[in-house]
Amino acid sequence: MKVVHSKEELGEQIAEWRHNDEHVALVPTMGSLHAGHLSLVELAREHAERVVVSIFVNPTQFGEAEDFDEYPRTLELDKRRLKTTAADLIFAPDVATVYPLGVENATTVSVPGLTENFCGASRPGHFDGVTTVVARLFALVQPDVAVFGQKDYQQQLVIRHMAEDMNLPVSIITANTVREEDGLAMSSRNAYLSDDERAIAPVLFKTLGAVGQELQNGRRNFADLESKAMEELREAGFTVDYFAIRRAQNLEVPDRDCDELVVLAAAALGSARLIDNIVVTV
Repeated sequence: MKVVHSKEELGEQIAEWRHNDEHVALVPTMGSLHAGHLSLVELAREHAERVVVSIFVNPTQFGEAEDFDEYPRTLELDKRRLKTTAADLIFAPDVATVYPLGVENATTVSVPGLTENFCGASRPGHFDGVTTVVARLFALVQPDVAVFGQKDYQQQLVIRHMAEDMNLPVSIITANTVREEDGLAMSSRNAYLSDDERAIAPVLFKTLGAVGQELQNGRRNFADLESKAMEELREAGFTVDYFAIRRAQNLEVPDRDCDELVVLAAAALGSARLIDNIVVTV
């Protein structure tokens, strides 16, 4: 497995693979890799002969009061973890490589509509940072396929919209969320949880599952289900950002006849902001 930091080194390797008629898959990450990330690499290998994992903590998707400086940077450990996977190349650029004219002068990519609610409302500018950096990684790596996790459900919808609207020649694949044994969705930010908070954290997934079961049982009082779930999370110790039932394909408010729903939530425990979701077919 090779590690490169510059666009020139990256370009040389991609050109060699293209010369050999090999397809390329990209797994974009911010590092601090866990089993969920590694599963994305294995899925990527099913769709391409070569797999690139990018490791870049993107400054433009963090707000002023967020954890950019504290976000874990563990490149050497990430390298060791990726050696056990199907990854062929790690692309670990610095900020100047991704933003050659500087962050303040960077051209941005923005997706309207889908970015205005939920995590977009709670974290203004976050999705502009996500789409901007993903578009730049697509331009640098030129992948045939890119793999994202379902845990960031809104994010993968936004990236799909961007790729389709801009006619980008890349297929977006969404991988199932990987969970701990007690149901907690794997996340780099789980490291922020204290022992007591970690014991509470699985309640988020359990609450999502309970609402999903109610929907499969025929309940269609969406607002009531949302309200009850938020109250249960607050009683468990969460600070609830949102808990919502929406159309899976576009996050719009569903009607009673909608047959594919996503139940999604964001809630904080201490300094850790947790997000999770389940897709329900009814």
